[in-house]
Amino acid sequence: MRSVGVLTLGCKVNTYESEYVIHLLKNAGYEIKNFHDFCDVYIINTCTVTNTSDIKSRKMIRQAIRKNPEACVVAMGCFIEANKDFSIPGLDILLGNKDKSKIVSLLDEWFQKKERVRQLYSELPRQFEDMYINEFPGRTRAFVKIQDGCENFCSYCIIPFVRGKCRSKDFDLVLREVKDLVEHGYQEVVLTGIHTGNYGVDIHTNFASLLREIVKIPGLLRLRISSIEITELTEEVLDVIAKNKIIVNHLHIPLQAGSNHVLKLMNRKYDLDYFFNKIEEIRRIRPGIAITTDVIVGFPGESEEDFLETLATCRKIGFAKIHVFPYSERKGTKAMDLPDHIDSSVKKERARILLSLSRELECSYYESFVGKEVSVLVEEVKNGKSYGHTDTYLHVEMDGEIPSNTFVTVKIIEVRYPYCIGESSLLQ
Repeated sequence: MRSVGVLTLGCKVNTYESEYVIHLLKNAGYEIKNFHDFCDVYIINTCTVTNTSDIKSRKMIRQAIRKNPEACVVAMGCFIEANKDFSIPGLDILLGNKDKSKIVSLLDEWFQKKERVRQLYSELPRQFEDMYINEFPGRTRAFVKIQDGCENFCSYCIIPFVRGKCRSKDFDLVLREVKDLVEHGYQEVVLTGIHTGNYGVDIHTNFASLLREIVKIPGLLRLRISSIEITELTEEVLDVIAKNKIIVNHLHIPLQAGSNHVLKLMNRKYDLDYFFNKIEEIRRIRPGIAITTDVIVGFPGESEEDFLETLATCRKIGFAKIHVFPYSERKGTKAMDLPDHIDSSVKKERARILLSLSRELECSYYESFVGKEVSVLVEEVKNGKSYGHTDTYLHVEMDGEIPSNTFVTVKIIEVRYPYCIGESSLLQ
């Protein structure tokens, strides 16, 4: 029996695709091991969203080659799609963002011929590559990839060039997959995609229609949206969210910049007034909702005044958490050609300041729950303590060993960042 270790870098879409690859390999008779063990096959599902992602992808490919020079080393995903000419001794299979479902036959080919395999195409995928998973070993939260590709072409982003056009999973197949996961014991499901809220644009349906059917599935207690653009929170989507508490009280909505000047340079599809008004509308229908976001600092042309405006915008909105990214140059994007690129030391300092604000806002949001009872889905037990998340994505620590995948009622008694500390009792 051959052994395989799979490493996932980057987003939740990659997490889903890696789990699918593991599922295929397991069914083909491979022994699934930890990536850092000695294996016959190593698979790195790469990321290219930033320079740091590229560096990590290269590093992990080289690490696998060093671990076992006789192993078959596979690099797949966005970094390979963006760097089709990437080649180093010991890298045996190069696979972009098409044909990941053919991993077993590609490995068979390599083991038969021991010749490098390059499964790469001049054109990006035009059809959704169906993947179906009914279990996520070791996880209490299941993911369902419903969509791939993006056509927003934000000026800083390489993703449309490595993921291709928007394409959606068959409507009924999504429902069947969620039902199957629930029947296998998963009580929380996360819908994920590259441009999740754009689901259905190519198959004559829409995201609201999909949500409306998923929430009817018996046994599903939580439905989470991995990320959604502010422009995709249509009246129809918000109506579904308002009427269905199965959809959790948390939305991740990328802001990217808190300055209209920078938003325009980024080719984002909204201005601050639009963003503010939509956030107010969301909070009217869901009081206390956790809204988290992404912000890029040090974008070309971002002045000190722009950055200060971003800080003020984030404070005004009161995000529950901010994921901060220093601007990263991506070859082939329009931002590369913009004037007034920012010095790396300035980007680093702006990131530090925004991260400090994020922690302040996150702690403030956590503190607002002290003395309140919340429901927690237990995900992990270690060292005599149990850990899980609320629907608002509070990370809660509780004394005692509570079985994972169990809902418990928790009274938040204090905040010890990065956790809320709770006293729990099993839900009846």
